[in-house]
Amino acid sequence: MRFGTFVPQGWRYDLVGIEPAGQWGTMLSLAQRADAGPWESLWVYDHFHTTPVPSEEATHEAWTLMAAFAASTSRIRLGQMCTCMGYRNPAYLAKVAATVDHVSGGRVEMGIGGGWYEHEWRAYGYGFPKIGDRLRMLREGVEIMKQGWETGEATLDGRFFQVDGAIVQPRPIQRPGIPFWISGGGEKVTLKIAAQYGQYTNFAGDPETFAHKSAVLREHTDAIGRDFSEIVRSANYNTVIGETEAEVAERIDAIEARLRPFLGDATDGVIGDYRSGRAVGVGTVEQVTERLAALGEQGLAYAIHYFPEAAYDLSGVELFEQKVIPALG
Repeated sequence: MRFGTFVPQGWRYDLVGIEPAGQWGTMLSLAQRADAGPWESLWVYDHFHTTPVPSEEATHEAWTLMAAFAASTSRIRLGQMCTCMGYRNPAYLAKVAATVDHVSGGRVEMGIGGGWYEHEWRAYGYGFPKIGDRLRMLREGVEIMKQGWETGEATLDGRFFQVDGAIVQPRPIQRPGIPFWISGGGEKVTLKIAAQYGQYTNFAGDPETFAHKSAVLREHTDAIGRDFSEIVRSANYNTVIGETEAEVAERIDAIEARLRPFLGDATDGVIGDYRSGRAVGVGTVEQVTERLAALGEQGLAYAIHYFPEAAYDLSGVELFEQKVIPALG
């Protein structure tokens, strides 16, 4: 199994208490630590407003961070989970990503999806198209990026995007182009796009849903004659890990104490997920390792972990690095 990790960027209230002027230093140190460690990739979210409650707390922009991490790390691959197709013209995005690929020496991943956070869509003046239209935008945008990276030029007279000879030079270092992670589990459209264009998928990682979405993806690849095994299946996990159940509970209590002054009652939903006993990434070393191993048997090949404590306490990250990755990697 391959492993990635998220760098806290504020979106999930994971930099609160750190002055904005000091947040880049925190993110940079975590990125460089991951670069020197056992992780294959580091990730950020493509969002503008905090969740689950929009606020004035800092949320740092994804592609700016991609460029910064490209220049300040040397080995680790760089991804977004996931870039929202509706937030940037796809020809422009292809150009941005190609430039970051050069800065990084060919280490960029393109996590891409239809988007869902209505509050920030409307706040930034993007409207909020119906889900079908957002997914049509995704398909058109992926086609434009693919053309630009593979040929250096893109032309498409689409319903949502129109480009006419958009030049994407230099092309990415990676050939034929930057790998696509098609993110989301929509069975009629998103997984069909993944079957056609994706090198990776990213959808829900609980055992039941993962098995079902995998079966749907296989139906789509079979329909177009593509080898199902060509697509690497991944999932994201909120991860709070300890040596004992008591230690896990203490960690969750600390996360709750940090979040509640900012989230109020909305904290209950976040913490409830951690305490539910159903979260794959929350538990003792043995529990988390066992759950991931079982998912590996189902075809999970890439697990991306978000540690809500990372900006404040690295001991959980260290425990995962020392015990879980060696057992499964």
